[in-house]
Amino acid sequence: MDDARDGGQAALPRTVGILGTGRVGTVLARLARDAGLEVHAASSRDDPAAACAAEVVILAVPLGRYRTLPKDLLRGRLVVDAMNYWWELDGARPDLDDPRTSTSETVAAFLDGARVVKAFNHASVWELENLAHPAGHPDRRGLAIAGDDARDRAVVAALVDAMGFDPVDAGPLSAGVMLEPPTDVFGSDATADELRDMLARFPRSQRGRVVARARGEAG
Repeated sequence: MDDARDGGQAALPRTVGILGTGRVGTVLARLARDAGLEVHAASSRDDPAAACAAEVVILAVPLGRYRTLPKDLLRGRLVVDAMNYWWELDGARPDLDDPRTSTSETVAAFLDGARVVKAFNHASVWELENLAHPAGHPDRRGLAIAGDDARDRAVVAALVDAMGFDPVDAGPLSAGVMLEPPTDVFGSDATADELRDMLARFPRSQRGRVVARARGEAG
């Protein structure tokens, strides 16, 4: 769980697509534009082709609608899952509330052929709107990244960095469960060092113990 750039700084993507134009999608689009990137955003009513053709595509739609995503257009793409499961909005969904897996792994299984990385989901909207700062700023916050391919994590880390946050490598996509509600990380608006401490403490947390039992992992 180190700085996601430790393996070498990846090239910053030039184009970003965002599926979802709600509050989260809108602020992520603004941050990407402020970083000098070309942004293509699409709502559920728009043609998503341009957004899905970007170098990195961010998913910012309600997680309960993940099966409506254009999986054929996303095949082979680097996709950032910024979605969360809210039972109040999504209803009771055993497929999204199973501690044996993470919601991002569920999304990746549906988006067969896409390279899914989890990021941005655990930040509050207030943090995204107000706490993006240049590198080295004392108020800069950390954002965790989980994905199975180190190169993809490095690309997303470069994106997170350019958009005003310190990237923190959380490990494989299965580790994305540490970034979901109701963990300590979720909504914490923490610095990178605080975020690393929270991730390290996860196995000893209540949610961590539930996940470990469900996955048959040693305590």
